[in-house]
Amino acid sequence: MHFVHQGGDVIPVPPAYLIPLSASLSAHQGQLGPSLSLPHLVTFTSSTVMGDQKPEANIMEAVAPAKSRNKMFAFACAVLASMASILLGYDIGVMSGAAIFIKDDLKISDVQVEILLGILNLYSLVGSYAAGFTSDWIGRRYTIVFAAGIFFVGAILMGFATNYAFLMAGRFVAGIGVGYALVIAPVYTAEIAPASSRGFLTSFPEVFINSGILLGYVSNYGFAHLRQSLGWRFMLGVGAIPSVFLAVGVLAMPESPRWLVMQGRLGEAKRVLDKTSDTPEEAQLRLADIKAAAGIPEGCNDDVVPAPKKSHGEGVWKELLIRPTPGVRRVLLTAIGINFFQQASGIDSVVLYSPRVFEKAGIHDKNKLLATTVAVGFTKTLFILVATFLVDRIGRRPLLLSGTGGMILSLAALGLGLTQIDHHPDGQLRWAIGLCIASMLAYVAFFSIGLGPVTWVYCSEILPLRLRAQGASIGVAVNRVTSGVITMTFISLYKAITIGGSFFLYGGIALAAWVFFFTYLPETRGRTLEDMEELFGTKKDADEAPNGVQMVNASEGNEKI
Repeated sequence: MHFVHQGGDVIPVPPAYLIPLSASLSAHQGQLGPSLSLPHLVTFTSSTVMGDQKPEANIMEAVAPAKSRNKMFAFACAVLASMASILLGYDIGVMSGAAIFIKDDLKISDVQVEILLGILNLYSLVGSYAAGFTSDWIGRRYTIVFAAGIFFVGAILMGFATNYAFLMAGRFVAGIGVGYALVIAPVYTAEIAPASSRGFLTSFPEVFINSGILLGYVSNYGFAHLRQSLGWRFMLGVGAIPSVFLAVGVLAMPESPRWLVMQGRLGEAKRVLDKTSDTPEEAQLRLADIKAAAGIPEGCNDDVVPAPKKSHGEGVWKELLIRPTPGVRRVLLTAIGINFFQQASGIDSVVLYSPRVFEKAGIHDKNKLLATTVAVGFTKTLFILVATFLVDRIGRRPLLLSGTGGMILSLAALGLGLTQIDHHPDGQLRWAIGLCIASMLAYVAFFSIGLGPVTWVYCSEILPLRLRAQGASIGVAVNRVTSGVITMTFISLYKAITIGGSFFLYGGIALAAWVFFFTYLPETRGRTLEDMEELFGTKKDADEAPNGVQMVNASEGNEKI
């Protein structure tokens, strides 16, 4: 099918016009080069279609490569949105070191330390639950600003905390902000990114989580030399700084085109798609697919049209949890499973308790402990960059399966090393200490290659448009609950079954995760967000729903209402 560009719309070229178009191309073949031919999708003005003899400028514009500025604009939007994830990363990293000084300064027990470190994950449930409603109500962009503002308040409260109760209140506020950020950052990025680079761009939240962890470790090391009662307060309080930059930067971003279409604001959505798609034709097809998914008739092309339903999330929870169709059930189980295994395999125990793990491995000097944790943060951040560039080249499944396999081996080696140190009389086995350090670094590297980034990429792209915000919030809720349980039980767990045994347990969970991923998760690389409905069967469910509405992919040119 050939198309022409006329008055801002892409319309089919009647077969009768192909002869004059062919003649025009032949006449200018010497100027345009051998790569131009009729099988290419080209763009002409109405005067060209009617036989105008000066089509060179329009033809050159049509066959030119996708403008890099479009890719850079989508890249900039993804970076700004994903910066919301730095809030969680910084909190995880900084609390791992700050807990050492908080315990001594506030005279709290190991159980209180466990609760302090892990409770933020449970507090974040409030934010992740509310994010689905908020993002459908005020839009994705302002939800990110709201998240940054909440975390700013939480960081200030923690920095000025005078006792354990005050500190827990600050953790509650910060946790709400983290919950908002974890839901909205990958959702917005997936909705703004073109299919060709969606995996690359939607892996950015994990990049910024790791960057935040590294910043937290560096903050620990930098403020550790201050007076004990002052150092940990600075460590926590400076977390307010990234949220300020995030809130200001997000105001320069456009709103998600999918949210705009859901509100009937087609003109604004088209302008955003034109800026973030690889080609004008892709922008048109993305708009058509989104309109079909949102239930807007193909013929509605005004800048503002009546939306079929001004949805702020009503009825979505019933479709997700009470009466899910087989396709929705599979998507939901996939999102829950991958989020559960990401945390149940022990990553937050390794990151939050790395100083304690290294202490068990035989390193006792506080400065050396903090310096070693910086190495963990640097390794984790470095390898997430590797995954970012590979996720769209080799796919989600290869990274997920290879990364999880590496985690299994690393956890087994770490458990072995720690067990040997536990059984040695003085706890000083050089080879075992070296094995523990190498295994920790390998574990976070493999996590950053696979399960870390792919979880966010996968969950942000498999959910249907109508269920995306609330479905993502369910995934994040499972993620945070699992993380909270793991981090709030780690000290008690290793006291019960030894620290080596705890990592053997995490290795067994990682093995179960590998089996789940291998048998249940299909490859999604290169598919549009609307294609996911066919891959997981949610589109078939919608087509067969007894509501008198039948739709097929708008890109195929057929739509029945």
